[in-house]
Amino acid sequence: MSTREFVRTAPGLGGMVVSAVGYRSAGVPSALHRGLPSPYLTVIFSLDGPVISGHTPEQARGADAVRTDIVVGGLHQRPAFVVQPGHETGVQLAVHPLAARVLLGLPAAELAPQLVTSGTEVLGKRVAEVHERMREQDEWEERFAILTAYLRQRAAAADRAEPVRPEVAEAWVWLARHRGTGTLRGLSAHVALSPRRLTTLFRAETGLSPKQAARLMRFQHARTAVARAVAAGGAPRLARIAADCGYCDHSHLVRDFQQYTGVSPTAWLAEECRNIQAGGHLYGEE
Repeated sequence: MSTREFVRTAPGLGGMVVSAVGYRSAGVPSALHRGLPSPYLTVIFSLDGPVISGHTPEQARGADAVRTDIVVGGLHQRPAFVVQPGHETGVQLAVHPLAARVLLGLPAAELAPQLVTSGTEVLGKRVAEVHERMREQDEWEERFAILTAYLRQRAAAADRAEPVRPEVAEAWVWLARHRGTGTLRGLSAHVALSPRRLTTLFRAETGLSPKQAARLMRFQHARTAVARAVAAGGAPRLARIAADCGYCDHSHLVRDFQQYTGVSPTAWLAEECRNIQAGGHLYGEE
């Protein structure tokens, strides 16, 4: 008998961590999971063996797959392919990209060139001790408490971290407020920078241009709406979701699904239906 469990907590880190989800599965047939792009950084503490991933299904299943127990992932435009074993346990964080300097010690843009980066490479040797302490616990509450305390300590020790430029911070807030539907011209006027200058600063901080970040935000809202419909036992009305999320039409939503998942909305739902019904795609990011 297969089981899937997803447990959420409120990170309480002033918005630096958008969501924290504990996951556990057992007796599930081994499969290849699509890790989708998101407007948040991904940090995973795998408590049941390394996360095995690749840019392509072939890489993920091959000898050159990326294997790490603590995953740190930047902002990307394509899915990552993750080998999903029959038994797995871990904690996944969605980290605000503008909190990367404080929590991770580097701007989010430095993570963008790699599919994933080992957590010990980014966070140092102490994170391996935190990981081991989490593995020794059986209860989610204790695991979350250990991880939250560690992140708070990192935040408290980062008083001297170079701050994010206020124009970039305000640009992100503006894009989020418009749910990824605003124009670059409107955004540039709002932060009093030329589109070219804003794009240069924004990319240097996040690894994406403002237009790319806006598309990711819009897609995230659409994907969440699709997942909520399925979790509620209904069929997602893609045309309505497209209109509600600011797409010109249904075909533009399908285009984004093709880019960010590699398949059509229907194919993605067929793959992820059981995870969605178990709550795996409702990370509380809205």
